[in-house]
Amino acid sequence: EPASPTTDNTMNYIHLKYFSGLLLLVVLQTVHAGDNNTPAVKVEPLAGEKHFSNLRQLTFGGQNAEAYFSHDGTQLIFQSTRDDLECDAIFRMDSDGSDVRQVSSGQGVTTCAFIAPDNDSIIYASTQLQQQQCPPKPDYSKGYVWPLHAEYDIFRAGPDGENPQRLTDSDEYDAEAVYSPQGDRIVFTSLRSGDLELYLMNPDGSGVEQLTDQPGYDGGAFFSLDGKWIVWRASRPTGQALTDYRSLLDEGLIRPGKLELYIVNLETRRPVQLTDNGAANFGPYWHPDGRHIIFSSNLHDPEGRNFDLYMIDIESRELERITHYEGFDGFPMFSHDGHQLVFASNRLGKVRGETNVFITDFVP
Repeated sequence: EPASPTTDNTMNYIHLKYFSGLLLLVVLQTVHAGDNNTPAVKVEPLAGEKHFSNLRQLTFGGQNAEAYFSHDGTQLIFQSTRDDLECDAIFRMDSDGSDVRQVSSGQGVTTCAFIAPDNDSIIYASTQLQQQQCPPKPDYSKGYVWPLHAEYDIFRAGPDGENPQRLTDSDEYDAEAVYSPQGDRIVFTSLRSGDLELYLMNPDGSGVEQLTDQPGYDGGAFFSLDGKWIVWRASRPTGQALTDYRSLLDEGLIRPGKLELYIVNLETRRPVQLTDNGAANFGPYWHPDGRHIIFSSNLHDPEGRNFDLYMIDIESRELERITHYEGFDGFPMFSHDGHQLVFASNRLGKVRGETNVFITDFVP
């Protein structure tokens, strides 16, 4: 299971940011995040990181995560709390770390942005229509829980955030949306059914179709390069754990449990469980070969604090550890040619909890 609340503020922040889409800074930082002319810095991979060549740090200071490539690999879109921001806004930059610019309004909190394959639009989740201030911290009197803000809607905007249009209006949590590589569909997570399920919709928000229907959290989905498969993370609580899960959902809360990875072919619609290790496995992304998936997990840390990147073969289930940093590595994404990998990490942070974006050439 994910770490419980402790003095390890880095892990508290990471869990809250990714699983609920909420930015909650447990560590208040005064680090300046740099300007849009800050050059990328080459850094050395750690021992055992044999797949990394020409590793570079792209952001410097603050909280920067969920960086995802444009289809041609020249751009990245990511969420960041930096400078005077109190919670996450959406930013774009060139994949060499230059030309950083904010592309969301700065109102409310935002999360989970993605660039359309034709680069004509972006999508992201935001509370900007219904809650324009940063949300409050969660109530830890119920233990380690995250709020699921009903104010989150999914928006589509121009390439630099112009003319945002609301795509979802379910009056419940709608977030974690990504385009298919063909640009014909969007997959997202919603609480509209009373449970956290995956949904598909057309790029204009029409044709909404429920994809999952098992009790538990389903989220963080990504398409395979050919658009035929989806990978995601899910909890499948039973017994008292299911009762507790549903009770918290009634209050707009969720408590993290173990998360396993699943894949499904969109024609057959028969989910296949990919991992079964009892750890917190999340942030899965397809390698362009369609056979391997990279993801983040704490499976090798009995205390659940150290998250590294792993790659799994979907046929043999063979597992390989990719990173060896004693802290947090997560949110991996391959470029569509498979030549580069982008991820977020606490490595080289100047203060506790600092999270930055890194990019590397990926050596097969």
